[in-house]
Amino acid sequence: MLSVIILNWNGEKLLKKFLPSVVANTNGPDVEVIVADNGSTDDSLKLLCEEFPNVKLIAFDENYGFSGGYNRAVNEVKSKFIVLLNSDVETPPGWWQPLLSFMQKHPEVGACQPKIRSFLRKDMFEYAGAAGGLLDRYGYPYCRGRLFDRVEYDLCQYDTGPADIAWASGAALMVRRDAYLKVGGLDELFFAHMEEIDLCCRLHNFGYRVCVVPEAHVFHLGGATLNQGNPKKTYLNFRNNLLLLHKNLPKEIGKKVLFKRRLMDSLAFLMYVAKFDFQNAKAIVRAHGDFRKMRKNYPEYPDSDVLSSLPGAERCIVIDRYLPFLSRK
Repeated sequence: MLSVIILNWNGEKLLKKFLPSVVANTNGPDVEVIVADNGSTDDSLKLLCEEFPNVKLIAFDENYGFSGGYNRAVNEVKSKFIVLLNSDVETPPGWWQPLLSFMQKHPEVGACQPKIRSFLRKDMFEYAGAAGGLLDRYGYPYCRGRLFDRVEYDLCQYDTGPADIAWASGAALMVRRDAYLKVGGLDELFFAHMEEIDLCCRLHNFGYRVCVVPEAHVFHLGGATLNQGNPKKTYLNFRNNLLLLHKNLPKEIGKKVLFKRRLMDSLAFLMYVAKFDFQNAKAIVRAHGDFRKMRKNYPEYPDSDVLSSLPGAERCIVIDRYLPFLSRK
């Protein structure tokens, strides 16, 4: 019925710290916890065998990235529902039950997420997902509870019940296995970052809803693989965000949006230069260059512009965050 899959790569310390809460609080009939190992070279496998013998292990021969690792793991399980759970997530008792109940009652929902709070500041939302993901009119991702680097305290302001969102965070993403396979799973060319947003965009294009279920919550450490501000993370986020728009928008609409994005990303480049952060500035330039090379891998386009109708698409978060006087009526 439900498989909770944790992808691991050289994460022995994270498994030792976070896996006990997942094992203790994810139990019930037809519920299993799986660790899919992406070719780790540390003592992750030894730890799992010695300290977590009841956790099912799927071991790969190499690192297939976030997308490739999860795709291979999902292909091996048979459960109707899957949770993609980061290895740096602490789960409270019964965290999965509201998610599963909601999905069972709403067959039109392809994916959902709990509220994601910070492990380090448990009264605050965590950057990667918060109370549900949104996309602005130019494809920049933000969240209910997080706008760029500004993260809100969780004061129950989003606890009014399940809500439709643009994307669910890959930190704790429940998805129907058949829907996941139907839309093609995670895009392995992305390798890491933004792949769950792209997955959710394709779910929308196939007619599914994506929701947040605030009755459920987890605690996410975040930045366990790449910290915010890491040039590699900047590169992947910018490159993959451009690919996401290219492949999920009708061709002519996509051209217009991507033209405007180039202008806005130029502002981000100049911001890094002004801060003398030349590594991140170079990462943006490289991201755009590689996007132009990679877009040929996506020759097909959707017929309709689903993204413009998603929750949050009415905003331009660059203006809202940095030029708020322009958004005042």
